[in-house]
Amino acid sequence: MVWAIGPMRKAAERPKMGNSVDGARSLAPRVHRYLRSASALAAVVQGVINASPPRPESQTLHAQLLTSGLRPTADLSVKILILHLRCGSHHDARAVFDAMPAPSHAAHGYLVAGYFRLGMHQEALGIVRRLASSAGRLNVFVLSMALKLSAALALPGAVREVHARVVRSVVEPDDVLFAVLVDAYVKIASLRYARRVFDVMPAARSVVSSTALIVGCMNEGLYEDAEAIFDRVDDKDVVLYNAMVEGYSKTEETAESSMEVFKAMQRARFRPTESTFVSVLGACSLLTSPELGEQVHCQVIKTSLFSDVKTGSALLDMYAKCGRVDDGRRIFDRMAERNVITWTSMIDGYGKNGLSDEALALFEEVRRQRHDVRPNHATFLSALSACARGGLLSRGQEVFGSMEREHALKPRMEHYACMVDLLGRFGSVRRAHDFVRGMPVRPNSDVWAALLGAATLHGDVEMANVASREVFELNFDGKSGAYMAFSNTLAAAGKWDGVHQVREMMKRRGVLKDAACSWVGSHNSPPVG
Repeated sequence: MVWAIGPMRKAAERPKMGNSVDGARSLAPRVHRYLRSASALAAVVQGVINASPPRPESQTLHAQLLTSGLRPTADLSVKILILHLRCGSHHDARAVFDAMPAPSHAAHGYLVAGYFRLGMHQEALGIVRRLASSAGRLNVFVLSMALKLSAALALPGAVREVHARVVRSVVEPDDVLFAVLVDAYVKIASLRYARRVFDVMPAARSVVSSTALIVGCMNEGLYEDAEAIFDRVDDKDVVLYNAMVEGYSKTEETAESSMEVFKAMQRARFRPTESTFVSVLGACSLLTSPELGEQVHCQVIKTSLFSDVKTGSALLDMYAKCGRVDDGRRIFDRMAERNVITWTSMIDGYGKNGLSDEALALFEEVRRQRHDVRPNHATFLSALSACARGGLLSRGQEVFGSMEREHALKPRMEHYACMVDLLGRFGSVRRAHDFVRGMPVRPNSDVWAALLGAATLHGDVEMANVASREVFELNFDGKSGAYMAFSNTLAAAGKWDGVHQVREMMKRRGVLKDAACSWVGSHNSPPVG
């Protein structure tokens, strides 16, 4: 068997290194003269693999092995493949794999897992399909990986195809495989199928399967179903509690339940994790309760997670959304590590609190790439929103134009909608309409709704009529906001026949006007934990 290694072949010409086996962990390990057996060489490669982490230079061991004249065994080939994957060199790993006369299940599994970790889902799925076509019965590991890949690529047909393979290939029920199957159906939003798989499992269902189904129920707003599944689990763990905490933390209506589960979790002697704190702080943001947030903050300080970038980002985001942007900035300044979420949260916090100049100053700081962070779509949206709140039209146009010109980021619908809002409110409705007509993609209902809002603000009945027609066509059974905006514009212009027509359209389409409500906060927040 011949290994194809591309540019690494030159490494074989480098000078020899020392003679100790420990040299396998050095930058360019050398095959020693007395290591002439495949098992001995495999041990050397394993030593390199076990280095934490292995250095990319250690891949030269492959090139040096080529010059030894040794015929590699299947075990040695798999170890070389693993070495390349651990060094992030998927091309060399694939070359080793393709050179194997008959790659084992282990070789397939390691390559699939390596592709998956590198985000190369299509390539990984191709390896799984290749194995499926050459083998009558697949093992649990490969089937599990195929399900994860199909779900990651949002391929419902592929998930069902693998499910069929599971039925044909697996003789005995396997808890791990069933859990992955439930999770795959949840991730492709097929809760009905996930529930069917869950219901046919043995009575002693794993906590992993229950957690996956709870996540699916929470995503669909089926809170009572999630609670019923949770209550039936005897051996609860922290991941199960986190699924409940996170599921409740996504809406204002259920945010208090998130806090209650958080307290129950601590009473059950489970220590909150990074995911727990991020979810609970999100719930505090929705409740606009900095008092509760402060209590959670105190608990974070007592843990080793205080310096964690995700927890820190959630803390500053919570304070900013509760109107205490200065507290958020203090946390931001003290963070040892910041990622793009950290920067975006701080920029967004400034913008939403009316501090557009501070938001844009921070945006400029990250945009100049002085830090190892590149602004993403969310960062630009926060900056554009800050411009819209501050009425900074020319600045907003410059930010929008720099997205693709300087950062190779194609604007999304939310960026177009923000620009339409900015142009319509602080420029002119006609300019906003021209901007919409010049979009390279078809505008969605959010873009037209932004134009309708601008037309309503300026009392432009003609433009409101144009925008509303598009909104009603694209969002036939949508919320009442667009209907009421158009109706109010017509009413302000004294066009009562038009008002009547809009109200009749709402009745025909079953669109109900949102009920008015008010939010009354309490200064006596219940304690956390």
